[in-house]
Amino acid sequence: MTTRLSARAAIASATDPGSFTELPSPPGDSAPDGPLGWAGYDDSRARAAQRTAEDESVVTGTARIGGHPATVIAFEFGYLGGSLGHRTGDLLEAAHTHARTHRLPLVSLIATGGSRMQEGMLALTQLQRVARQCVLTRATGLPQIAVLRDPTTGGGWATLGAGADVILALPGAQVGFAGSRVRPADADPAAYTAEGQYAAGHVDAVVPAAELPPTLAAWLRLFAAPRSPGPVAPPAALAAVAPPATGWDAVRLARDPARPRAGRYLDAYFELRLPLSGDRAGGTDPGMLCGFGLRQGRAVAYAAQCGTATRPAGYRTAARVVRLADRLGIPVLTLVDTPGAANDAAAEHAGAGPAIADAFAALATATVPVTTLLIGEGGSGGALALAAPGNTWVTPDSYFSVIAPELAAAILKRPPESAPATADQLRIRPQDLVALGVARGIVSPKPTEGSEDPETA
Repeated sequence: MTTRLSARAAIASATDPGSFTELPSPPGDSAPDGPLGWAGYDDSRARAAQRTAEDESVVTGTARIGGHPATVIAFEFGYLGGSLGHRTGDLLEAAHTHARTHRLPLVSLIATGGSRMQEGMLALTQLQRVARQCVLTRATGLPQIAVLRDPTTGGGWATLGAGADVILALPGAQVGFAGSRVRPADADPAAYTAEGQYAAGHVDAVVPAAELPPTLAAWLRLFAAPRSPGPVAPPAALAAVAPPATGWDAVRLARDPARPRAGRYLDAYFELRLPLSGDRAGGTDPGMLCGFGLRQGRAVAYAAQCGTATRPAGYRTAARVVRLADRLGIPVLTLVDTPGAANDAAAEHAGAGPAIADAFAALATATVPVTTLLIGEGGSGGALALAAPGNTWVTPDSYFSVIAPELAAAILKRPPESAPATADQLRIRPQDLVALGVARGIVSPKPTEGSEDPETA
């Protein structure tokens, strides 16, 4: 079990000392015992107020986190289980309005058991109200970060939590739409934890309490960073090799197990890198690295294949990040490296085709500039789905092909030993891709110092 901090203790633990200023409570009153006349409701609220020294189940205000200003929402679980009632909705709406008016990112420290039964359907409809505020804030290009404390269940999870751009969770926190008292008796308890939600692709990171302040500060620093006015430069090549003499040489170089992979490219490219994980639809793909980073002090989003067959969840995660970057006005870098999309039965059941289509659509509709570097294998449409039309670069140890040479030979009913010759016919070498207009150029190991454009071979 995690330590259940009060709302103000949670704020103090996550924000810069002395920086929190509470927002004024919006006007409003309540009928005796609430809108339903629920006997004893006023007494329950009075006891909750005496116990917590709060007037409602949320505390809202502004604060600095790592020096960066933000609007902050914190739930007080000691006040009727952090439940949402009409006054809670008033406070949440006012916080979102303040964030939009003052152009501040919004950080929600959530700990709630759901909607307040004593207010019936009027409490439940606050979820519609909160959802609308989240959408309005999203439409202004302001980021929303959620921190899932213990517990985060019901409508609070299904609106402020799961609807945030970045979702962080404290270890061991209960997280799920169903609260502990309404789950099926035989339900797997692991599914209702921060760790379980992370494994299922619904949470971006599980962050220990001691690491939460610097993690939040890093995200706010990144979102506040300037954006490049044009496409970002592709990374420099990490392997000092000459462009291959033949198509089959290109294949062998790209398939070399010692070849630099996406993690090395990203580490060399960014001074700060913050990952996002999961497709928000029940899946993750360890072969797709996604997130945001700082490159020479500027914010850049990234989606990078790691050389494995990309799963449907990987494409959906990449599409999610591209769309978030587009909304926030942050340019995108994609690294292409896959023998192709996963094509097993599980991938088909998980929607390989729709997931690839989603990735194509995300790049096709992006209004921010996208830069692509092919760093290894470029296998068919599974690779092309992450490639920027008109701004794709290649490394000397890469190839791009409509289909793998071995498969092309099989389809053409050629013997297996004809694969090398078929590779030449396909014109898949880096220099062929440049000549065909598929790629803009071949990046060299060392770009010109301070230049936005790489040296090309």
